[in-house]
Amino acid sequence: MNVKNFLVSGIAGGIADFLMGWLVYGMLLKDTFPKPEGAGAENMTFIFLGCMAFGFLIAYVFSHGDGVSKCVPGIKMAAGIALFLALSNNFFYNMYKEIIDVKLLAIDVVASIVIASVVGAVVAVVNGKMK
Repeated sequence: MNVKNFLVSGIAGGIADFLMGWLVYGMLLKDTFPKPEGAGAENMTFIFLGCMAFGFLIAYVFSHGDGVSKCVPGIKMAAGIALFLALSNNFFYNMYKEIIDVKLLAIDVVASIVIASVVGAVVAVVNGKMK
């Protein structure tokens, strides 16, 4: 694993994730997902750190083996990763609920896949430029 590629592409992926999250969840789906009861203001530091962690996860996966360094393979691989992460997160999030809003669950999974696809494309292109 090339540490320089990992760090640079992870940072680029994290920033892409943050910006896409703002666009998708903060602007396009702002009224779709209700805030949990008793929730305060969002902690932007933790949101940013979560986005950076996801960017580094994708960079870590992409940097192993031959490395993913092209846009389309990056999109496909990140979409697959996001599918399973989003399903896992949504299943755990809903484990105590008596009534599950399947429509919201599906919207969140699709939104996660869209966001991750952009992150995957960014990480792959950055990896390709640094080879």
